Amino acid sequence: MSGRKDFLNQAAPENYVAGLGRGATGFTTRSDLGPAREGPSEDQIKEALAKRAQQLGAAPPTAYGATEKKEEDDDDERFQDPENEVGLFANGAYDREDDEADRIYQEVDEKMDRRRKIRRLVLPPQTPSYVTAIEANDLSCCSVFAGQITDMNPFNTYREAREQKERDEYERNNPKIQQQFADLKRALGSVTDEDWANIPEVGDLTGKNRRTKQNLRQRFYAVPDSVIAGARDSTQFDTSVTDDGAQTNGSAADVADGTMTDFASIGSARDKVLQVRLDQAAQGSGTDSVAGSATNIDPKGYLTSLTKSEVKAGEVEVGDIKRVRVLLESVIKTNPKHAPGWIAAARLEEVAGKVVAARNVIARGCEYCPKSEDAWLENIRMNDNHNAKIIAANAIKNNDHSVRLWIEAMKLEQDPRAKKRVLRHALDNIPQSVVLWKEAVNLEEEVADARLLLAKATEIIPLSVELWLALARLESPENAQVVLNKARKAVPASHEIWIAAARLQEQMGNANKVNVMKRAVQSLAKESAMLKREEWVTEAEKCEDEGAVLTCGAIIRETLGWELDEDDDRKEIWMEDARASIGRGKYETARAVYAYALRIFVNKKSLWLAAADLERNHGSKDDLWQLLEKAVEACPQSEVLWMQLAKEKWQTGEIDNARLVLAKAFNQNPNNEDIWLAAVKLEASNRQTDQARELLQTARKEAGTDRVWIKSVAFERQLGDDEAALDLVNQGLQIYPKADKLWMMKGQIYETQNKLPQAREAYGTGTRACPRSVPLWLLAARLEEKSGVVVKARSVLDRSRLAVPRNAQLWTESIRVERRAHNTAQAKNLMAKALQEIPNSGLLWSESIWHQEARTQRKPRSLEAIKKVDNDPILFVTVARIFWGERKLDKASSWYEKAILLDSDQGDTWAWYFKFLSQHGTEVWCRWRFIGMSPSDLDLLTISQEKREDVISKCIISEPKHGEVWQSVAKDPKNAAKGVEEILHIVVSKLE
Repeated sequence: MSGRKDFLNQAAPENYVAGLGRGATGFTTRSDLGPAREGPSEDQIKEALAKRAQQLGAAPPTAYGATEKKEEDDDDERFQDPENEVGLFANGAYDREDDEADRIYQEVDEKMDRRRKIRRLVLPPQTPSYVTAIEANDLSCCSVFAGQITDMNPFNTYREAREQKERDEYERNNPKIQQQFADLKRALGSVTDEDWANIPEVGDLTGKNRRTKQNLRQRFYAVPDSVIAGARDSTQFDTSVTDDGAQTNGSAADVADGTMTDFASIGSARDKVLQVRLDQAAQGSGTDSVAGSATNIDPKGYLTSLTKSEVKAGEVEVGDIKRVRVLLESVIKTNPKHAPGWIAAARLEEVAGKVVAARNVIARGCEYCPKSEDAWLENIRMNDNHNAKIIAANAIKNNDHSVRLWIEAMKLEQDPRAKKRVLRHALDNIPQSVVLWKEAVNLEEEVADARLLLAKATEIIPLSVELWLALARLESPENAQVVLNKARKAVPASHEIWIAAARLQEQMGNANKVNVMKRAVQSLAKESAMLKREEWVTEAEKCEDEGAVLTCGAIIRETLGWELDEDDDRKEIWMEDARASIGRGKYETARAVYAYALRIFVNKKSLWLAAADLERNHGSKDDLWQLLEKAVEACPQSEVLWMQLAKEKWQTGEIDNARLVLAKAFNQNPNNEDIWLAAVKLEASNRQTDQARELLQTARKEAGTDRVWIKSVAFERQLGDDEAALDLVNQGLQIYPKADKLWMMKGQIYETQNKLPQAREAYGTGTRACPRSVPLWLLAARLEEKSGVVVKARSVLDRSRLAVPRNAQLWTESIRVERRAHNTAQAKNLMAKALQEIPNSGLLWSESIWHQEARTQRKPRSLEAIKKVDNDPILFVTVARIFWGERKLDKASSWYEKAILLDSDQGDTWAWYFKFLSQHGTEVWCRWRFIGMSPSDLDLLTISQEKREDVISKCIISEPKHGEVWQSVAKDPKNAAKGVEEILHIVVSKLE
């Protein structure tokens, strides 16, 4: 029985604390007020460390081999750093196990250190005893103690020393180039400047070349007279102006060597650059998108440039041909089965002018690549007709199923019978080729023979839609129906066959009886072969181009609503489709789209107005009347449609019908001011003054809006009754004191009566009642300027800019007041402030360019303005006038057209364009038509007159209402009864 005690009877280990493992280091009870048992103190720890150091025979350490620190350093920063664990266990219990662990770790570290030192040593010749000692880890042979080497006899040196020695020896035996010349480079520091200058140039110093150069140096040449004259004039100075406009304030030599400035060349170059930039800015400004032709590349110009860039045979450099020939020879030698390499090599020889060599190369290519169609076709192309036939025969022997080779062989024949014979052989080999059948049919002169060929072709290739349609076109209408039925059964997923059937019914006059397209939609939907809505619109446009108008309408009617639900914005989609068709010139398609949309949206006024615009611009009067009559029935509450119908009746001279239309409009829209005013305009235009006055009086009672009162005053002013007009103005202002137009009319009436104080009072009261009315402020300021009180006009405009900030018209008027007062500095100051506040105003930029810039600076300024403003018709007109002044008439015309496309409601733009055409229309519009010809003056004048008439007609259609000069003329009571054309001529005469 063992004498070892059991676990519970054994003595507790040293420094044992009960419950330490679970975190209980001590506790206090009521009966035990003293502290519980603690761990070892700091003195006990120091005593344990000293005891261990004595056993190891070393000084008392505080850590591994570290000497004990002074007491004053105990309070260093390491105890304040939470990441520093050096003093973390300073107060922990240190027992025998810790001492044993420290000792083991120290031995492991020492052993690893000795091993590393041994590996770093250079081993001597390895004797058996030495190897045995090393393996036994016995370092007595090295006399190693305390980690140091005292006896170096067994070792030669350290490994680093040996490697350094070997490296030095290698560099000494194999020195670098810079080391070889190091001494010479150091010797260069003693070379003088004279020695440097005497160093000869590197060159060919052989005897032949040296003698040649010496002979060249001994030759003499006569000095030209120009050199003598230049030397004579080198000391002379001239301040005259040359023919090209450059001031030669210096010698001719200075001008030649670039020290003098040629201002004429610089000016012309600047004009060219600005012209290009203006064109680019115009293209990028968005006007192209208005015109529907947005593009940044001119396709014709691009193709022309490509044509010009083609390299001709005589223009290719010989060196380039040689280099490419070497490359291509390498290609065909490396891969002789590569047909494109042979073709490229043959074409290279052809470009170089060696046609025979090219034929030989491509012949070898055909030998190596007998299955290549391209190689045989190239060989046929390079040979004459006789040899080409032989080559074609060989090619077909190797490629009897090549359609391209059979077609080329057929083209080589001159006799039609020979061509037919070749095609018959081709069809025997390739009966499934549609291309061969079509070529065979085209060669037949008789319709019956062509019909027989097509019948045979459709039997062999029943899935070819082209052959079926060609056969149907050659048959009579009855037989064509049979053919199309067979085609429909053979190719049920083809929409072309259904469209051809619909066109056939239209041709036979049964389009309204048989709805082919409805069956087509059902059949194609069943076969899952239905086209998209956009594709159907394209097919309808094709039918319109070919004259099948009814088929076009049937396609739109049956397919426009495909894949569109009620939740989709169908109205906008269909209106966009119609606008797109109008832009492409397909008016019947657009008409069909509008008709279908109006069937779905009967009460949509916008659709009726769009359809009416289409008929007005591209239809007949009868169609427009019928459409408007349907529109007023569908939308009886729309006064716009009623007035359009009445206007169309009135313009054609049917006054009674126009009155009848307005009477119906009154019944549907009682007390509508637009209808009242339309009736007044109708009676006034027909010189029915009393009836118009009665209508206005009734309108003021029934629908007494401010607009009715304004029209009443304007009507009395047109009749010349200023007193009645003034009375109506006063009555209207009592009811509508915020109506700025009434205040303006009151002031204008007083101005016509030369009652300036009353007019000033009217304008002043109006500006206080309507401080946001810009025209009212302008009239007040112009009245003061007219009276000669420029200071007061300036004050009125200052107050107006405070009431209506950031308004270009007010700023422009202020600048013009200063300019008319000859206060140029103040005008420029105001312009700078205005452009800083409103940088995107075309009106301000135009005023600045035309009145505050020098002639040479207008074009650069306009380029800057276009970049800031982007799109503005007033600015475009300014640019056109600049080009007009420079006699660049084509560019001026293009800018006028851009301005009109941008905003056709600007009457001043139409007037400037018409004035331009009146002076230069012949020169602009006929130059491009008669290049290289000499037409008579009568032809030129006729064409110019046609262009002017075209501008007038478009202006009448547009009915412009805006523009500074246009409004002043159109709203003058004297011009009330004049039409658009008459007003256009008056405005043209007033333009400066």
